[in-house]
Amino acid sequence: MAFNGHQCDDDIVDETPSKLPRCNKEMAGYYNNEAQNEAPVSAGRAACECRTSNSTPRHRKDSVKKTRPPFPWFGMDIGGTLVKLVYFEPKDITAEEEQEEVENLKSIRRYLTSNTAYGTTGIRDVHLELQDLMLCGRTGNLHFIRFPTHDLPVFLQMGRNKHFSSLHTTLCATGGGAYKFESDFRTMADLQLLKLDELDCLVRGVLYIDSVMSGGPSECYYFENPTDPDRCVQIPYPLENPYPLLLVNIGSGVSILAVYSKNNYKRVTGTSLGGGTFLGLCCLLTGCSTFEEALEIASQGESTRVDKLVRDIYGGDYERFGLPGWAVASSFGNMMFKEKRESVSKEDLARATLVTITNNIGSITRMCALNESIDRVVFVGNFLRVNTLSMKLLAYAMDYWSKGQLKALFLRHEGYFGAVGALLELLHPS
Repeated sequence: MAFNGHQCDDDIVDETPSKLPRCNKEMAGYYNNEAQNEAPVSAGRAACECRTSNSTPRHRKDSVKKTRPPFPWFGMDIGGTLVKLVYFEPKDITAEEEQEEVENLKSIRRYLTSNTAYGTTGIRDVHLELQDLMLCGRTGNLHFIRFPTHDLPVFLQMGRNKHFSSLHTTLCATGGGAYKFESDFRTMADLQLLKLDELDCLVRGVLYIDSVMSGGPSECYYFENPTDPDRCVQIPYPLENPYPLLLVNIGSGVSILAVYSKNNYKRVTGTSLGGGTFLGLCCLLTGCSTFEEALEIASQGESTRVDKLVRDIYGGDYERFGLPGWAVASSFGNMMFKEKRESVSKEDLARATLVTITNNIGSITRMCALNESIDRVVFVGNFLRVNTLSMKLLAYAMDYWSKGQLKALFLRHEGYFGAVGALLELLHPS
């Protein structure tokens, strides 16, 4: 599929291998912060960039230069709750390029990279930034930006004010909002959206980010001793030979994918009880207004005052049924009694809501893993952002109920993979 006639490299077959071969002691796509400042190579150009300079024809580089899309390079994932935006900031701009660069492009780059907050709700996640990344023959930094979907009109107005449409006319976008807000992009900002499949972008983004993080801090990790505050630690987990894996994307709702190879995956199932459910119920039950506030309130509560546990039903005779007494038998089951309702706090209600949503996701995930005969489960999505409570619950639940056969894995870039996949479609159209 062509993007405004631009194709970075006709010889590129795929830029998201499960793991890239080493070349000259460097991993292709290496995320390098070492003093040598060696330029990392993107996965998509691994085959050609690993050669010596003498074996790379000059005309090949010229061809790449002529056919890659013009700056700026963006990828967007417009979800039901959050808009995720990735922006590639070129750092190898020559003096000639800088002189020719139009003021509109300079203005956008300065605005996005000199701020960590945009208005009252836009955030650039500086800790996730990937530096010295090579994409489509250019070296630069990849920035990760998010803002609530209900503030999308503010983003469109900013694009209009900075004359974004004068630079190029199409944005690669995925998520339900790419369809819902397509006319708004066109009428409010004079921008055309190239709508991309959400699952394609998600898988593509996960595999790519994991590949370029191979030489730096591990993208994938798990929790050891998740229920013991004194002994709980994050352990890096290399996703070498990652297939098959179960990919659980937790956003406003939940989608579960079985991934058998980079080009072979399917949506197994999902549930409407996700991050949007947690926040919506917390707003009703506690009066909070943001996800961060809901999590803070939940961290101070005790869910067992709200939920009915197995031991509450069976007394001391539950072990012969093979059930632990601490397991939840009925979420919010204690709230049917007036005296129980009067004794709980909003913190307890928020914690019980979080536990209910997380346990439901864990239960469905475990059944999918059994049905698909997959023992590796990767959880992603913005529901997990700053949400170690749910991650530890998922880690413990997967391990306990599978008797150690399932390991819950997590990725540092959480909810940005769809946007990364959209950016890759801009640079390497499929």
